Amino acid sequence: MPHRTDVVVTDLRAEHGAPLLGLGTALPRLSWTARAAADVPATWEQSAYEVRVTPLPPVPGAEPPRSWSSGRVDSGDSVLVPWPAAPLRSRERVRVEVRLWGRDAEPTSFSRPLVLETGLLAPSDWTAVPVGPDWDEDPGVDHRPALLRREFSLPGPVARARLHVTAHGLHEVEVNGERVGDEVLAPGWTSYSHRLRHRTHDVTHLVREGGNAVGAWLADGWYRGRFGIRGGSRNLYGERTALIAQLEVDLADGRRVVVATGPGTGEDGGTWRAAHGPVLASNLYEGESHDARLAVPGFSTAGFDDSAWAGVRRYERDPATLVAADGPPVRCTREVLPVAVLTSPSGATILDFGQNLTGRLRIRVRGCAGDRVQLRHAEVLQDGELYTRPLRTARATDTYVLAGGGGTGEPEVWEPRFTMHGFRYAEVTGWPGRLDEGDVVARVHHSDMARTGWFSCSDDRLNRLHENVVWSMRSNFVDIPTDCPQRDERLGWTGDIQVFAPTAAFLYDCSGFLASWLRDVAVEQLPDGTVPWYVPRVPASFWEPPQPGAVWGDVAVLTPWVLFQRYGDVGVLRAQYASARAWVDLVERLAGPDRLWDSGLQLGDWLDPAAPPDRPAEARTDRYLVATAYFAHSARTLARTAHVLGEQEDAARYGALADEVREAFAREHLRPGGRLSSDAQTAYALALVFDLLPEGEREAAGRRLAELVAEDGNRVATGFAGVNLVTDALTTTGHDETAHALLTETGCPSWLYQVAMGATTTWERWDSMLPDGTVNPGQMTSFNHYALGSIADWMHRTVAGLAPAEPGYRRLLVRPRPGPGLTSAAARHETPRGTAAVSWRRDGDRLVVDVDVPLGVRAAVDLPGRPVSEVGAGRHPFEVATTTPPPPVPSPPRAAPQPA
Repeated sequence: MPHRTDVVVTDLRAEHGAPLLGLGTALPRLSWTARAAADVPATWEQSAYEVRVTPLPPVPGAEPPRSWSSGRVDSGDSVLVPWPAAPLRSRERVRVEVRLWGRDAEPTSFSRPLVLETGLLAPSDWTAVPVGPDWDEDPGVDHRPALLRREFSLPGPVARARLHVTAHGLHEVEVNGERVGDEVLAPGWTSYSHRLRHRTHDVTHLVREGGNAVGAWLADGWYRGRFGIRGGSRNLYGERTALIAQLEVDLADGRRVVVATGPGTGEDGGTWRAAHGPVLASNLYEGESHDARLAVPGFSTAGFDDSAWAGVRRYERDPATLVAADGPPVRCTREVLPVAVLTSPSGATILDFGQNLTGRLRIRVRGCAGDRVQLRHAEVLQDGELYTRPLRTARATDTYVLAGGGGTGEPEVWEPRFTMHGFRYAEVTGWPGRLDEGDVVARVHHSDMARTGWFSCSDDRLNRLHENVVWSMRSNFVDIPTDCPQRDERLGWTGDIQVFAPTAAFLYDCSGFLASWLRDVAVEQLPDGTVPWYVPRVPASFWEPPQPGAVWGDVAVLTPWVLFQRYGDVGVLRAQYASARAWVDLVERLAGPDRLWDSGLQLGDWLDPAAPPDRPAEARTDRYLVATAYFAHSARTLARTAHVLGEQEDAARYGALADEVREAFAREHLRPGGRLSSDAQTAYALALVFDLLPEGEREAAGRRLAELVAEDGNRVATGFAGVNLVTDALTTTGHDETAHALLTETGCPSWLYQVAMGATTTWERWDSMLPDGTVNPGQMTSFNHYALGSIADWMHRTVAGLAPAEPGYRRLLVRPRPGPGLTSAAARHETPRGTAAVSWRRDGDRLVVDVDVPLGVRAAVDLPGRPVSEVGAGRHPFEVATTTPPPPVPSPPRAAPQPA
């Protein structure tokens, strides 16, 4: 059969870009993209596909099995298509290829193969048990990380080797002196008692016939290190760290050798042993202390003398809690050099990296044995000195003691292993000799998600704001979505990610990352439906046990819906459906027959800029108005979820409930003339975006919101509950210019106030730094939070004009609304179906717009003063008349330097 050559199948992937090695499901869903290789009609759409699956022989030389084919499947689906073949078995390796048909008879060529290999899918696949050092430890302190090792022998040439590994604590593994993988803080943080993730590594190139050794570093991490709020707690999940490792080596002759963690002697004569290494202490808050004089070179190589090492102790585990990792690991994604070396008034040497970030420092230093280098981290300076009060009890200090080679010897290179800091500045003390360029490098760490979204415009201040949002997302997507990366907290606050998820889903492919975290939300949910304030749940000095709270608890309903809308993932709706129902059912009981949620602890419009520094919940919008509004919105969203899942009885029930809450909201909070009981920006934003007002009152409510913004001098007057809604509320009621004025205001509080003050990330408070350059006196003052950065979603959808019109971007909505002062803007997004982009510029009295639509996708183009039109794939230019272009935006004032 001839193949069409103008369409190619690309980007074939399993699940949401899950690891291809060690895949944790027997039925991986497949996605692909159709791209034009030549001129293709804009109307071309996929009408059918064929999936070909070829099992790969387990060892070289084996006879290859025959391929299996789905045959032609008449369907236009290309995102998360159900696995068409027989379920995969543990350790099975297959090659997958896809080809497509349009409406004609010629298929495309098959795609480039995707090789998948499952990991250990069943608890019975595991023979490894947790083992850790067999020595006494004080459970009330941070512990010195341990080294573990074992030797083993392989009786023949190696065909394939896989290491399946996780830990109670944090681990790094080495085989024959070489580090395995490049992830850090493995295995990450989950609700360990329910879900302990493991990863599979290809170590074929690291093992050999004859003698071998495996070694591991093992540290406390989240498992038992100090963690939590206001001093935190220890031993959150257990009092002992342990390694769980299973090395499976397939020999060329077909035999399999398994080297697993266990307390006894294996068939190959090897035993696990334990000792201390050069790391004296390591904690996520405190930092890490390393004495290079205590290094143990060669401990993970064969022939090392471990006769003085201690034995290991076996610990219990529940094999059912072991799950394959399904999102990207934390990695170093870039390096940043200092932009300045400062000398503080006290004489301290301070490095300014020019960017607030999450990571740690790598140093290159020469000196004598015993020289001690100390690195203290902080986000800001005050009075020219490193300012650490916002860190609260987190010391954020790393210490390195040199092994010594003299000032002329080879440099020693060191980076901490098991800690992480949020910082822009680092104070360096004890450095021997001169500090040269490249001696200290900041290494940026976060979950290594693929970047998918970009924005730019003619106003550099807005570009800096958008870049700040990107950096705050990077800084806080460190295995879980945290609130902040620097102080003694760093928790998965549910409200923060609930408001930020739409922005996150544009900027990065966070589908697997958030789907994994949502599973922890479900398992941590209380039997009555209460969603904890943060997940994973840890003991805190307040709000324990968890109480139901609007905005935060609504993450169980609203964030799965965002993932469905942005990625077309029905599976996440189904996986989280019971959790979502439990939340809405709980709120229904709490609200009672009058459908008003007007009781209990509520954080409301958290961090309204009018709230006192020490009372962040005292907002202008009544907290119970916020609670009832979110009740209505979650009930409506749950009804829509039920409809998508085919649960029509539930869809009707929750739709009716949403109607009742909507009526109750208006009855309780609506006043004549479209006024609300709380005459505040957040109240109107909630009522308008959540559609809680009678149609005849929307215009008046929108007008009142615009009046409030003007009365506030175009300054923001919302906290977390309204920050992602206020501009949408304005634009949907015809107040585009007011929305843009709100976005571009520079007075405090505003988004651009932070930019004018030199921010390189978004802040927790609108005024984390006060206009005089001092830090807000509140005890809760972070310079790296993403919640207030949720404005970026509106910038993508409205300033640039690129949005999904159907789940998974099957259709696009192109609706730019150029704001006063802007002469151009653009957005680009790697959708599940290919690259979509919008760019516009003013040309005299014309607005020139270019729209790029992926193959198989259609776009509704809604431009000012022009009827909406539908276009297919390809690039489409448009021009429409516009008003006289506004004067250019004046050059922004220089960003205020950090106070010195």
